[in-house]
Order: sequence, then C-alpha cells, then structure tokens
Amino acid sequence: MVRVTVLGSGDAFGSGGRGHSAYLIASSSATFLLDCGPSVLQTLKRDGHDPGAIDFVLLSHLHGDHFGGVPFLLMEYLYEQPRTRPLAVYGPPGTERRLHVLFTTLYEHSARQPLPFGLDVIEVPPGVAFAVRGVQVLPFAVPHAAELVCLGFRVDVDGRCILYSGDSGWTEDFVTHTRGVDVFLCECSTYEPRMRDFHLSYREIAARARDLGCRRLVLTHLGGESLAHLNDITLECARDGMTIDL
Repeated sequence: MVRVTVLGSGDAFGSGGRGHSAYLIASSSATFLLDCGPSVLQTLKRDGHDPGAIDFVLLSHLHGDHFGGVPFLLMEYLYEQPRTRPLAVYGPPGTERRLHVLFTTLYEHSARQPLPFGLDVIEVPPGVAFAVRGVQVLPFAVPHAAELVCLGFRVDVDGRCILYSGDSGWTEDFVTHTRGVDVFLCECSTYEPRMRDFHLSYREIAARARDLGCRRLVLTHLGGESLAHLNDITLECARDGMTIDL
C-alpha cells in the first residue's frame, strides 16, 4: 500500500489556517515529501509522523511556501533528532544555491557547521526521469513563474502512480500525464480564473476534469477564494491531515 498524507493544503498565505504545501508519501520502498513548505515540522508532528523517517524530498519550485521548510528539517536533524543517514533533496535548477542562501539567512551559525549526515542536493531538469530508492520520478515543466524552472511530478512507487501539479497554470501536459494515474494532486488557488498564466482556478479544472485520465482528482493549494466557495465545488478537495490510500 502507498499512503499519501496531506500535511499542508493551503496557499502561500495560509488561507483558512491551512499549512503550506507538503505531502508525505509512505510506501514499502521509501518515505518522502512532495514539497516542503515552512510549516512542515508542525504538520508532521501534529499528525504523529516521525520527521526522521523521511528518505528524500522532491521540490516542485523555489517559492518559499514550497521549499522554505527544508532548513527547519535540517535543524531538526541537527539538534532535536540527530541524523546520521544521508538526506537527498531533488529540485529544479538553482535549488542548491537557494537552499544554501536560505539556510544561512535563517540560521547562520548552524549553516556554517559541517552536517553529521550527508546532504545531497540534486538539481533535475524537466523531462529527464530518474529513480531514487525504488521510486520512479518524472519531472515535467509547468507554467508558473517565468523567472524560475517550475516542475510537476509524476511518481511511480510500489505499483501506484501519483501526479502532482506543483503550482501551475493550465497545461495540456496534465491530460497526457494523468493517463493511468491513481491520484492527481492538483492546485486550485482560486475559484474564478483570475491568474490563468500561473495558477489554476476551479472553473478551469472543472471544465477539463473529464479530459483527465486519473482515477482520483484531489484539489489542493486552496486559496481564500476557493475556500469561500467550498459549498459550490463538486470536485474533491484536500484538507490538512487527510490520508489517501492507494
């Protein structure tokens, strides 16, 4: 069985008091995070998950609500739950520099100390599949921030398949990549299409839902406008702490 736990289903503004983007995937092969927003430690501990069990992290893009939790994980592994086994962080081009700058800015002294565990930051280009701990990952480009390389992920693990949009405007690649997918975690920042080029709205997703080939569609990264219209939304919406068993 593969279990997906929604640690954070909110947007950058924590709308509705929800956590920032983070999804814990637990399987017989590996335990890993899809995105790692700054509230990740709180949400892991809130739901009774061991932060030390995480084998690796996949980062969709380098906006704070999606990667800002990595330094807090490192601090946990340095002081609260000393770690010796390696941690791998996979992200788009620029990840290594941005993580170094962020960690140094937040905790300058700690960031200058040698880590007692291996930290491997691997930058992955869109369209180039890779494998880690028996998990097959295909990163693909999504339209979000012109100044960044932004990724969605198709993840195959233990015979199950997860698609994650990251933050994105609509792309026909979602139709292609959802074929045969068990669950599609799809961002839904607004109800009306106000930010077409870089965020998805409920109206856009609902209009194309029948074109998607996934077995289950779950809307997440819900902003204030989407939350205000929950009674009008007929597609399934994520909530913090929910689990999806595949």
